[in-house]
Amino acid sequence: MHKQRVVLVHGLDTFGAAAWPKQHGLALSYDALFLRRHGFDPVAEPVESDVGTDVGILLDSLASAGGGHVVAHEQGAVSAMLAAVERPGLVHSLVLVEPACLSLTAELPATAAYRTLMQPLFDVRKQLNDADYEREYFRRAFSAATGGRDTPEARRSARRLRLQAPPWEAPLEIVPGVPTLVLTGGWEPLYEEIAAYLQETGALHRIAAGGHRPQDSAEGDRYIRSFIADVARSMSVQAS
Repeated sequence: MHKQRVVLVHGLDTFGAAAWPKQHGLALSYDALFLRRHGFDPVAEPVESDVGTDVGILLDSLASAGGGHVVAHEQGAVSAMLAAVERPGLVHSLVLVEPACLSLTAELPATAAYRTLMQPLFDVRKQLNDADYEREYFRRAFSAATGGRDTPEARRSARRLRLQAPPWEAPLEIVPGVPTLVLTGGWEPLYEEIAAYLQETGALHRIAAGGHRPQDSAEGDRYIRSFIADVARSMSVQAS
């Protein structure tokens, strides 16, 4: 039996299959593909982010299977939405987890406040070293300190973070006709504001425990799986 494809697109932290520990079991029912975005490599040195390249990687992975479902976290949700706008026929459904789709809500209060907080840091990112930028990013974005690890992997992670473009620059649009679930952790007004905006445009919104990674909770994983399964069943009925 042919399995529908599910492509999972990571955010800023871990990448590939490591970014989706609770979702590995999707491979039992679907053709699950754990994407690596441009510049995310376990060995190679990080490079400047390129959302256009990310969109191309995602569309290629969908086109090779005749389309599929997309599950995306954080900044990965930006390329997921852009891919759906460019080729909506390839995207069976969208699951956006804590989506950093700030250009959609640029005029709303939580998003405007976040940009006011983060823009000065982005403006000087090329003048800061990787460790100082990472430390200040986490302090501003999450009111948290970084782990302070000094390993090759940690150094690459810090450099990669500094090379990411501001998420509010992407030219996002609403994707009409694509079933969409927005999953948030209920901890941060910024993501709840984005989720509420998407809900007003037709998306389903669910909140699960887990902070910025609600996909790691049993409840969040259940929401993801049930949403994809519902859309997949609906597609099968329509095709029969």
